[in-house]
Amino acid sequence: MPFSKNQMDPDPPEDSPSNSTNSEGANAPQSPFPDEVLEKVLSFIDSHKDRSSVSLVRKDWYNAERWTRAKLFIGNCYAVSPEIVARRFPRIKSVILKGKPRFSDFNMLPRDWGANVHSWLVVFAKVYPFLEELRLKRMFVTDESLELLAKSFPGFKALSLLSCDGFSGNGLKAIVSHCRNLTELDIQDCVTEDFAGDWLSSFPENFASLEILNFASLNSEVSFDDLERLVSQCKSLRVLKVNESITLDLLQRLLMHASQLTELGTGSFSQELTPRQYEEIERAFSNCKNLQVLSGLWEASSLYLPLIYGACAGLTFLNLSDVALQSGEFAKLLAYCPNLRRLWVTDTVEDKGLEAVGSTCPLLEELRVFPADPYDRDQRDGVTEVGFLAVSRGCRKLHYVLYFCRRMTNAAVVTIVRNCPNFTHFRLCIMNPREPDYLTNGPMDEGFGAVAKTCTKLKRLSISGLLTDLTFEYIGKYAKNLETLSVAFAGSSDRGMQYVLEGCPKLRKLEIRDCPFGNAALLSGRGKYEMMRSLWMSSCAVTIKGCRLLAKEKPGLNVEVISEEENDESQADKVYVYRSVAGPRRDAPPFVITF
Repeated sequence: MPFSKNQMDPDPPEDSPSNSTNSEGANAPQSPFPDEVLEKVLSFIDSHKDRSSVSLVRKDWYNAERWTRAKLFIGNCYAVSPEIVARRFPRIKSVILKGKPRFSDFNMLPRDWGANVHSWLVVFAKVYPFLEELRLKRMFVTDESLELLAKSFPGFKALSLLSCDGFSGNGLKAIVSHCRNLTELDIQDCVTEDFAGDWLSSFPENFASLEILNFASLNSEVSFDDLERLVSQCKSLRVLKVNESITLDLLQRLLMHASQLTELGTGSFSQELTPRQYEEIERAFSNCKNLQVLSGLWEASSLYLPLIYGACAGLTFLNLSDVALQSGEFAKLLAYCPNLRRLWVTDTVEDKGLEAVGSTCPLLEELRVFPADPYDRDQRDGVTEVGFLAVSRGCRKLHYVLYFCRRMTNAAVVTIVRNCPNFTHFRLCIMNPREPDYLTNGPMDEGFGAVAKTCTKLKRLSISGLLTDLTFEYIGKYAKNLETLSVAFAGSSDRGMQYVLEGCPKLRKLEIRDCPFGNAALLSGRGKYEMMRSLWMSSCAVTIKGCRLLAKEKPGLNVEVISEEENDESQADKVYVYRSVAGPRRDAPPFVITF
């Protein structure tokens, strides 16, 4: 969670009269624990939320939490400055840092919007010489930043880059050549610059500490000889995810050195094989007795899918989002996967494939169904409410769903949540905007209302289809544990957004696009935004004037707008509101208006 002002203040807050520990007060009660005992106890608390709560109890707890905090989570890099973080926490070894808002994944933000990690690394290099882990999401990362990281922290062990951009193979060369204790290099869904594949050759000759290596999203070819040498030396390698340049025969050679893997992301499955090669690859997969997670399988066909059958018995997570399987071959594969808890597929499996999920995966807890072609508006195949219903009947432990479909009914959603009432994440994406219940031609209000009423543990909700303000009234009234709400092409008036902001006491993130909500809706959240991480609105009816009023009334909020004009009456095309203890950011590009 983002830090509140008192949580990031380097000076401890004054205690309340009832539990004051003012050292100058002779009558102040003493702490029931010696400092060393309290610090020892707090060292066992890993949750950043729990630690933030502990720090607010009293002065001695605040100080003990400050000195024992080794891991730091910052959900918005502009919610606080690196200097404030450094003053507050002197002994950090692990940092998770997130940058751009989530809708940047959909190309809604220009690339040079911000979230550059470099200023953070400059400060970290001065105050955290023992930094071991850095995990970045949606940050701008240059080769210069990676070189600074590589040379500033001699004990650095783990680098994770998720949906980041700006770097090239030169930056990775610096990391792998200087970080002699590296155990994790995880690069996922990143946009890279002129990427050369020779970075693997920069690992030291006898390097052997790597436990996690993921370069599946890098498009360049890599030196297989360097990769094979690295895999053969790293006996503790648990996770290996390669890109499409690794063919099946090359993968077989890697698996000969790494049968101990628990997670594997394969390369391409489109190679023509001789009978002998087929047999050797099949044997290599069968020898992976510890495999729990399998992904990749690019261009896999029914001819080559049987290669992996021998490795499927222990799988708990099968990620097929990169391969367009048909229902028949998909159903055959599922028969070898009795222990699946998580499953990602494309909608090419159709309803028949999902019916197979319902009949063969009773332990399933998470299902994600992605569109094979999200831009084909005229496509009539894919998945419907029939497949979703089948899964809900057979997978009663299901609590996380992301489901892209082209049609849905209220009755189906009501039945689905009745079958699986423990949903914590319900993300139903009806792909055609404002699509009604296709049987009644009415809005989808009652379906999503049933989700809000029935799923009392619901934390994340994405709504779509034809929706009126009634859906938002249901959400505000019943979704008391909701933390993240994503809305697109929905609502009738400002009142819809007001219902959510007046209800939903635990709301942290609100993401809205292409809705009729205007200034009245925006300003109705004055008392809510300081308790939230962020609000995103794009293509709504908010104006520059409304944003200016909000910023004036709530100086603790950063209100940012991307708009072609700065006239008060002009529409604010994209609005980003978030609380910050650092004030307005100093690196806003010219196209971002800050208040």
